[in-house]
This record gives sequence, structure tokens and C-alpha cells, in this order.
Amino acid sequence: MLLRSITIIAPKRGIGVRGVHDFIRGPTPGGTYKVPLNNPKIIGVYSSRGSREYQEDAAVVGSLQLPSSELQTTLRKLKSPVEWEPSSAGSEFLAGQVAAFGIFDGHGGKEVSTYLKDNLFQQIENVSSSDIPDLVEWTKKRHAGYFKRWRGGALSRWTKFASNGQKPAEGESMTLEERLTAAFLSADKVVLEDIEKSKRCGSTASVVLLHSLDEPAQPYWAAKKLSLTVAHCGDTRALLCYQPTGQVIPLTEKHHAESRVEASRLRRMGAELLVSDSFGESRWMGVVENTRGFGDGEWKPSGVTVEPEVTTRLIDGHEHSYLILLTDGLTSLLSDQELVDLIRHSFDPTRAAKTIVHFAEDLGASDNCTAVVVPLHGWGHVGGEDTTKERREWRRRRFGEMNTRMQRM
Repeated sequence: MLLRSITIIAPKRGIGVRGVHDFIRGPTPGGTYKVPLNNPKIIGVYSSRGSREYQEDAAVVGSLQLPSSELQTTLRKLKSPVEWEPSSAGSEFLAGQVAAFGIFDGHGGKEVSTYLKDNLFQQIENVSSSDIPDLVEWTKKRHAGYFKRWRGGALSRWTKFASNGQKPAEGESMTLEERLTAAFLSADKVVLEDIEKSKRCGSTASVVLLHSLDEPAQPYWAAKKLSLTVAHCGDTRALLCYQPTGQVIPLTEKHHAESRVEASRLRRMGAELLVSDSFGESRWMGVVENTRGFGDGEWKPSGVTVEPEVTTRLIDGHEHSYLILLTDGLTSLLSDQELVDLIRHSFDPTRAAKTIVHFAEDLGASDNCTAVVVPLHGWGHVGGEDTTKERREWRRRRFGEMNTRMQRM
């Protein structure tokens, strides 16, 4: 059974220009125009339960208002610093406008992924630097174990563990990495305190933020210069299509215990905690596949964390055709390049999302599958060749042959 599973965040009322919106604004000579994000021609979202009786995936799309000073600080702290003046955006609203896309893959129940779909974007908007010391202290006391020696990670400069004991000056801006990390910790605190099943129920998450650096600021699909930030924990996937060649640019890495990023983080807990299951797959403590994620309270003392891996990069909008967010029901069946190639000739993002999910079903998808397709400036003009077409067709034929043999038995 196929389901369209998406939440479009409704706008908040009575809080000035701040608030999660269900639209994107662009500039006009006399003001701004507004485009609703629930338009299927703007963003494509599609889900399938696979062969399961329940749906634990979730997706959300919205437009955030973030402090332009934070966006400016983040750009200045990149490895190759970028100067951007909020006043060049055309208005205070356009300077702080950030398009946001989230995908969540629940396990042990849908409660955690549903909570994130409904609340994480508000957490991202509302969290402040003053919340950080209490969040870090709560995390250390609640989980102990691995977190006894934890000093706040990306948030440490706002805590008593700040180097040289020097906290930021009053009024100093957070970075996007700090805001997103604090929001993930804040949401996880609610999950663990309010969701009864959260000891063994949880969710992965990938959130992508797109911020226009054009003068004046354009909607992300028309922007020539974009700041792209990813906050990620678990094995949901975010991919970019490079327009000139059609090559895939992976934006996330799986947070499994044997992965490069996680192996170094978890090494101090002892290599003996990495155990292969009966299928030969590595599991942390023989149980946990994803070593970063929301919920899973029983495993947090042993090193499972909700701290996201956050990256920010600048991209040329016209050099990128689309962004895709995917759950592992899809990425376990097809390679990154196959997934990007599958929709290279699409002109409708909703049809593109359906194409990805339907192809996975043709391969016998058993897990929940969700795809979010976000067109960028280079949409509809993918260069290069479809190098994986034959491989995809081979996969489909092979599954068909196996299915026929099974029916004859």
C-alpha cells in the first residue's frame, strides 16, 4: 500500500516574523511573493510501507526564520570563510529565511519519528544558547556511562567545560552547528521523558537547510548561490545531483559502529562491544545498528548519541539539479548513483519521488521506503550519461526471475 507521508508545517501566529512557515517568499520590485511548499510541483514526497504492516518513516518540509547574525557567523567560520551581509537580502524576513527538509526512519514503533515530524523544526527555531548548559548537564546525568566524560561536544564553549573557562560574550551568536546540536538534544530530552516506549524505540534523522546568498535573496530553487547545511544522525541519506555530469554527491554517512566517523568515537568504549549478528552484520553490543539517533534510551549509556554530524557547504544552484532525502528501505536496495540516475529525466518532483519508491517495490522492498525530491536551479538539465541503467534493469530482471522460481516451488 502506497502512502503520501508528509507534514507541511503550519505557520505560527502572533510572534512577528519568527515562525515555521509552510511557504517560501521571494522578492519583487514592490515587496515579496509567496509560494506554498505543499505544491507537488515544488517538492516531491512519496512513501510506501513495503511489505510491512506499519509505517515508521516520516518526512517534513517547512521554512524557518533563523537569526541572520547566526547565518552570518556560520559562514564566517567555514574553512574558507565567506562574507555575506544580511542587508543585501532585501529584507529582514528574506535574510533569515531558510528552507528546511527532514526525513526520519523510526524503529520499534512510529512514536519517535512522528514526534520529530511534528516538533523538530520548532525546536530548531526556538532553542537558544541559554538552554545549552542545562541540556548538557541533563544529558550527562541522565545517561552517565559514556557521557560521564562528555563535555558537550559542539556545544562545549557554552558550558562550564569551555576552554580556559571563557564562555562567549553576552549577545554572541551561535553557529548553525550549535543551534542544530542543541535542538537535537532538546528534542531527544522530550522523547526520552515523554514517550514511554523510548527506551527501545527510536528514529534516525537527516535535516537539510538551504539558505540563499543571492542579492536580493531568491527562493532556494532559483538561487544561484546557496548555503547548504546538513544535520544527520543514523542511516537516512541525503544526496545531491551535480548538474554538468549527473554524478552523485553524498551529503551523509551511515552512523553504524564500523563506519569511519563512529569507529573513532566509540573506540574508547572497547572494541569488544562490536558484535556480528547471525547475518554477518555488525551491531553495537550485538543489538544496535545505528549508533546515533533519537530515543533508544537503554543504549545511550553505552555510546549511542543524538549529537548530529553537521556540515555546511556553499553550492552554485545552477550546477546542482536536485537534492534527494531517502530512508534505508531505498538505499539498501540501490546505490547512491543508481538513485540519482533513476530520476535524471524527471520534470515533476512528485513523479520523481514515486519513480524511486516504485522501483524499490519492483525489487521486492520489504522495509518502509520514503523519498523526498527537492528541485534546485539546475532541475531538468542533467548532463552526462545514465551510467547505471543496465545495472538497474539487471536488478529488476533478477528479482523477477527469483520471484518466478519461488512461485513454482
